[in-house]
Amino acid sequence: MIVSYLQTDSYLYKLVYRFENQLLYFHLICIMNNYKRFFFQIILWGIIWFFLSFGQRNNEKFLIENSILFMFQIGLIALLVFYTAKQFLFKKKYLLFFLISFSIICASALSSSTISSNLSVRLLPPPKNPRLLERPRKKPPRKIKPPSILMVHFSNLIIAYLVATFIETFLFAQKKEEEMIRNKNENLQTELKLLKSQINPHFLFNSLNNIYALSVIDSDKTQQSISYLSDMLRYVLYECDRPFVSIQKEITYIKNYIKLFSLKNSKPYEITTQFNVDDNSVLIAPMLFIPFIENAFKHSNIEKPGSFIKIKVISDTADINFEIVNSIPKEKIEKDKIGGIGLENVKKRLSILYQEKHQLMITTDNNNFTVKLNIKLDDHA
Repeated sequence: MIVSYLQTDSYLYKLVYRFENQLLYFHLICIMNNYKRFFFQIILWGIIWFFLSFGQRNNEKFLIENSILFMFQIGLIALLVFYTAKQFLFKKKYLLFFLISFSIICASALSSSTISSNLSVRLLPPPKNPRLLERPRKKPPRKIKPPSILMVHFSNLIIAYLVATFIETFLFAQKKEEEMIRNKNENLQTELKLLKSQINPHFLFNSLNNIYALSVIDSDKTQQSISYLSDMLRYVLYECDRPFVSIQKEITYIKNYIKLFSLKNSKPYEITTQFNVDDNSVLIAPMLFIPFIENAFKHSNIEKPGSFIKIKVISDTADINFEIVNSIPKEKIEKDKIGGIGLENVKKRLSILYQEKHQLMITTDNNNFTVKLNIKLDDHA
């Protein structure tokens, strides 16, 4: 400690000793809430005063000054914690905060120094120095005049107030950041639960109708369609509860989706797929590609001649590349949302889940609608 190199009876020792104990005090209370910090500081200041009294137990004036100063420090910092910081600093009323704080510090310093001086005069006996009666033989050496008690109290109070202001500002910023992250996570979890627990109701309704029609015409296709739909529902209801799933499971869902959709017509649709995955254990957020695929099937009018859909998923240990291209029909199709999800929600989900680790490009060119998505992999892989 710095004070170990100073004389215990010097004013500099007193200032540094008080300052170091204030730093220790603020370090301990910075993790507590307002009320706990307030009650804790009363106990802590009492402990600090108790230990200081051992070092200065023969200096009654020092003990009186410190007792008064400690009480004013408690009141001053409590005022900051419970009022001035909330009413002015955190509301960005900086000029009012500065003026009010400076006025309070000056008034506190003046009051504490005045009370300390008056108590010292009244409680302590006058100093006895018999040498004052003798005629000095030599001129005493000139000593540096110590700072007044007002300046000592003012400097201690302003240091305590500045440190407390810094800590309160830090805690306020940290609290705001935690609230923002918590709200963001809550919104994310709500949205993800919605996205992961829903399959397109319109598609599901049509699939059930198709299965019913196939049951009359072709029993083999009926069994296949029920098997595909069962696997898809199992994936949505159980696998999607996890934050990340293997990319192979996501691809299997896409394949079942295409197969189930293709059962609607006896003639094959012009749907081409390319799935190149180096590592099937690579993890990805579930139901991430499906909205784009549903959108392509809805708006490409795939049942019309000349319409097409191309799906490509390429993955290695570094990144995942997804691309889907669908034709745009000449006749205008009434567009609806994808089971309440929509492309905008998918964009938001990507921005939250992968932040700056993804690139999404959606373009329309030569009657083709193209979606390209690149995801950089990290700890999820």
